[in-house]
Amino acid sequence: MAGGQHILWGTPHSLYTGKARSYLIKKQIPFDERIPGDPHFLGEVVPAIGHMVVPVLETADGQLIQDTSAIIDHLEAIYPAPSLTPQGGVQRVIAAFLDAFGSNYLLPLAMHYRWTYRAEQELFLQTEFARAVPPGMPYDQRLAMAGAFMDRFSGFLPNLGVTPAVIPAMEDSYHELLAVLEAHFRLHPYLLGGRPSLADFGMMAPLYAHLARDPVPALLMRTVAPNVARWTERMNTAAIPDSDYAETSGAFPADDAIPESLIDVLRVAFAQWGPGLAADAAQFDRWLAGLEDASAGTLVSHDGERQVHPHVGRISYAWRGVTMERGSQPHSLWHLAQAQALAKKLSPAAADALAALLERVGGTAVMAISTARAITRSENVLVLA
Repeated sequence: MAGGQHILWGTPHSLYTGKARSYLIKKQIPFDERIPGDPHFLGEVVPAIGHMVVPVLETADGQLIQDTSAIIDHLEAIYPAPSLTPQGGVQRVIAAFLDAFGSNYLLPLAMHYRWTYRAEQELFLQTEFARAVPPGMPYDQRLAMAGAFMDRFSGFLPNLGVTPAVIPAMEDSYHELLAVLEAHFRLHPYLLGGRPSLADFGMMAPLYAHLARDPVPALLMRTVAPNVARWTERMNTAAIPDSDYAETSGAFPADDAIPESLIDVLRVAFAQWGPGLAADAAQFDRWLAGLEDASAGTLVSHDGERQVHPHVGRISYAWRGVTMERGSQPHSLWHLAQAQALAKKLSPAAADALAALLERVGGTAVMAISTARAITRSENVLVLA
């Protein structure tokens, strides 16, 4: 291990590596970033994790941690400073919700802008994917292998619900989100104000590697939402206070307050994600009811295969004037439950404040979504609790 530092196994074009990298940078934790084509990763890390996936954190003492939430939880317990967790209970719930929203809901949209527009950005994508191929290979072979990887990833679109019938609605939804984020980042450097939190790291997952770097969506972001683009740059620098703004305390708002400009972001997030979450929960319960054995530790998967983002059957639901059809996303339910668990721990006064906020932003029903059994993570996969 180089210098006894943590190693982040990932790539520049990886959606979730962008989330983990940004956290490590803002937390000011020394680390080395290495590509998954390394023989050590392929020969030792992948077999230990159980499947090919990035990012993986290899800690300075040799532990392997997969999933960005698990990586952040592990490091938060070791490195208390600088604190990136709000003191306010309502703020913590909102940060966790936006973390889940960005990490899950925006994945299909990010994949759409990468792969639907593949022809317009082929060389860029091929070059990026070639970075994950062992560098000892001749470059032409690396590009050819990258093309095969690209074919596999682009084939994920139908299961994510990305079809010609829904693409116009998806793009309209992204323009709506960019507009409210742009308005917010004109006033504040981070989602909860003057300091980054889980909200920012979760939103970095799709908004950086895919939507701020791939040529087609990058042009869109930089021309219609330049302050969002600037935020993605800010999230990859170690400094916390930002001199772009008049208020440079680098602090979360006092008294558990939420920036007023975040209200519209929350309205959009709850409205866009809510229908899919409700359909995911209903399908999960149908799948659960059909199991012969639903004991604790049962793998959450439609076919018994270990997957980072499994599904438990296909769903169909009305969304923004179209019918969305896709594989269900139990990982979304697991991640939403992290915010719900924080909400249950609030003091009575904070719970009342959260209830009022949710009512204002249309989030009451979404935060009440539940499943007949809880979902947890064990050995890098989702299982029944």
